[in-house]
Amino acid sequence: MKLVLVILFLPFISYSQNTADIIIRNGKIINGTGNSWYYGDVAIKDGKILKIGKLNNEHATKELDATGLIIAPGFIDVHTHIEGDEVQNPLATNFLMDGVTTVVTGNCGSSKADLNKYFTMLDSMKLSINVASLIGHNTVRRAVMGTANRHPTTDELNKMKLLVDQAMKDGAVGLSTGLIYIPGTYTKTEEIVELAKIASKYNGLYASHMRSESDSVVQAIQEALRVGREAKLPVEISHFKLSGQQNWGRSKETLPLVINARNEGLDVTIDQYPYTASSTNLGTLLPDEVLADGQDSINARLGNAATREYVKKAMIKSLKKRRLKHFSYAVIAYFKADTTMNGKSIEQANLAKGRKHTLKEEAETIVEMMEKGGASMVFHGMSEDDVKNIMRYPYNMFASDASIRIFNEGAPHPRGYGTNARVLSKYVRDEKVITLEEAIRRMTSLPAQKFQLKDRGLLKEGYAADVVVFDENKVQDLSTYDKPHQYTIGFKYVIVNGVITIDNGQHNGNRSGMTLKGQSFETSL
Repeated sequence: MKLVLVILFLPFISYSQNTADIIIRNGKIINGTGNSWYYGDVAIKDGKILKIGKLNNEHATKELDATGLIIAPGFIDVHTHIEGDEVQNPLATNFLMDGVTTVVTGNCGSSKADLNKYFTMLDSMKLSINVASLIGHNTVRRAVMGTANRHPTTDELNKMKLLVDQAMKDGAVGLSTGLIYIPGTYTKTEEIVELAKIASKYNGLYASHMRSESDSVVQAIQEALRVGREAKLPVEISHFKLSGQQNWGRSKETLPLVINARNEGLDVTIDQYPYTASSTNLGTLLPDEVLADGQDSINARLGNAATREYVKKAMIKSLKKRRLKHFSYAVIAYFKADTTMNGKSIEQANLAKGRKHTLKEEAETIVEMMEKGGASMVFHGMSEDDVKNIMRYPYNMFASDASIRIFNEGAPHPRGYGTNARVLSKYVRDEKVITLEEAIRRMTSLPAQKFQLKDRGLLKEGYAADVVVFDENKVQDLSTYDKPHQYTIGFKYVIVNGVITIDNGQHNGNRSGMTLKGQSFETSL
């Protein structure tokens, strides 16, 4: 009798085991390897990819029709700055609407100091995206030395090493630097090498916003490569570009430095945002030495007539190197002290104050803004030809260098809304700079491999079910410099850890993201 019952229930048991949570049917599968697309279905169960192929005999609780659409791994944005904004907007809609399911934060030398506490907070509040983090050198140095413009003592360096060591044990994927920012700009290469050796011990990488992306870019690249060689760890050069009209065309000079280093055996890769404008803080226009020791010290220096004049002359000299007559390339993204200035260039802001249309007056406007806490800025100053030349390099990823956007707040760079869609529409579909399969490889498996994000970046059985479904003919970035707060269109479904989060082009409120720890976390347990 028992044998009869088992035989009778075998079809039911088999059906239950094979039933998926979601099956995406009839799509063009681009699996992230760079191989060409093929038609098939993707089955998802318990947050993992269950099966891929022609799944005519499989069943699911929910089925999605991807006829005429691309099915690809969720995109990984390796250069973001989400700290602080994840609490304001845990939905991270701007990233998800652009196909991003995972971000790496803690870039440019700025991260949370206590990553264990940070990861615990993220896991408890739940975001709609996955998050990995680097440990920031500026954060570590500031914790030990403040913003002092000097070398660390032996004791201070040892304290910094301990902080990096603990961060790597807590799950950091590597060490980041921001060498145009205070206090990183005061740091010698030897200090960075010593801290990078700690990250290397835990199989981390070194990600750098280099010391220069303009006139001294060659020396800056050489420094980043030196850190990789001496500390024996992989290198990621952040937002690879050439700033300033005087440097246009120099990608023909800078890319070979990376290519040669790879040929010599150094694991070096780069990332890029597909725009000709950058975005950072207003303080980068001022001489480094003026910015030490905090806002009170900055104000004290700027309050000195001789120092104030020196600062203005230095900024004007730098502008003239760009072959510009006004600070028109510098646009205010967010100025807390006077939000009516948001969206205006420094040239326009100066005129709005009723001042003369001169460089000296514009420089004075910048100084006054710095005395009121500074501002976040958008700087127009790169060549489209360089953007395309860099984009063709196969070991180059796409990254937004953005945070979680608070909709309609400020006038931020459009890259925070449309980085991936811009690549897929402008540079793949319209201008054919790279192929669709290659673009997706750069957005998925390449970053997963570089940042050692286990079970991510490919459509592969057993891998985490981070999946995007989009229309290659309709995907489009809508965000512009004038009207930045516009979401990308064309992504019909975005699935994070097996949970549909973008459904028919709209965020449904699901928050199934998780923190992703580096190998260091696993080996330290």
